[in-house]
Amino acid sequence: MRHENYCLDEDKFLANTGCVSKNMFFIGMILAASGFVSPPVALVGGIIYGFSFVHPFHLAARQLSKLLLQASVVGLGFGMDLQLVIHVGRTGFLYTAGSISFAMLLGWGLGRLLAVKQGTSFLITAGTAICDGSAIAAIAPITNASEEEIAVSLGTVFMLNSVALLAFPAIGAALHLTQTQFGLWSALAIHDTSSVVGATAKFGAVALAVGTTVKVARALWIVPLSVGTAMAKKSKARIQWPWFILFFCLAAVANTYMHTFQKLYPSLKHLGVIGLTVTLFLIGTGLSKKTLQEMGARPLLQGVLLWIVVAVGSLALIRGGWIHL
Repeated sequence: MRHENYCLDEDKFLANTGCVSKNMFFIGMILAASGFVSPPVALVGGIIYGFSFVHPFHLAARQLSKLLLQASVVGLGFGMDLQLVIHVGRTGFLYTAGSISFAMLLGWGLGRLLAVKQGTSFLITAGTAICDGSAIAAIAPITNASEEEIAVSLGTVFMLNSVALLAFPAIGAALHLTQTQFGLWSALAIHDTSSVVGATAKFGAVALAVGTTVKVARALWIVPLSVGTAMAKKSKARIQWPWFILFFCLAAVANTYMHTFQKLYPSLKHLGVIGLTVTLFLIGTGLSKKTLQEMGARPLLQGVLLWIVVAVGSLALIRGGWIHL
């Protein structure tokens, strides 16, 4: 009888815990979407949630964050001037080519040096060099990556993203970077688009415009990397095209030339910012004690070293005037 009562009490406790977890998740979503919470605060709130509760919607949140990120970037396009997008995008595309090539070579070398599994090492390198979860999601099917390799690589780059979002604005202010310099540095050194937007938005409007545009140009390299990887692996997996970049450019065209709906564009841009804030909350909820345990020391060390070299190197080149817009 006591055993039955214990089982009933345990089931009741688990049910209550699950209910609290769901309620706190929805409260966090509402706060992130309210417009009163900044992107860094939303990210920290998500991380606190991830370490405090068992995520009831882990897979759904990951899928939603990907779709919401793409839609939000399009929304930000309604606040961009097309001439600025063309100028920054054209110049930034060349800089990202050099940055990505260097990061891919360095990541390959670090992976071999640290004896990280080849599949995991390649995904971490691609996520760092190009576009975080989007690059990993595009490359994983082509390389037949296991669930473990995907989880480890995503956990590594998402954690470093979180650090970058919180640390970069303070570093930029301490070094007295201009908004253009900070936007360019963030776009080259931070993995994920949402974190680039979160960091640059805190720094200023010009930093946001430069950072978003260069980061979008960087994301375009998902396509040639996917094609090259498919050819090398002789894979028949479907190549994922970043169509949201095209819609981002069309939004900039509308904002620059279609003045009929001019009053609507600020609201669409604001929705984009809110969407990215919610995205950062969702990304934060995906980090947990289990994520840290799954990562392991060597993949994490590879990701950290690669990110530090890319971040410090690009910052030095920007401050030295070698990279500029």
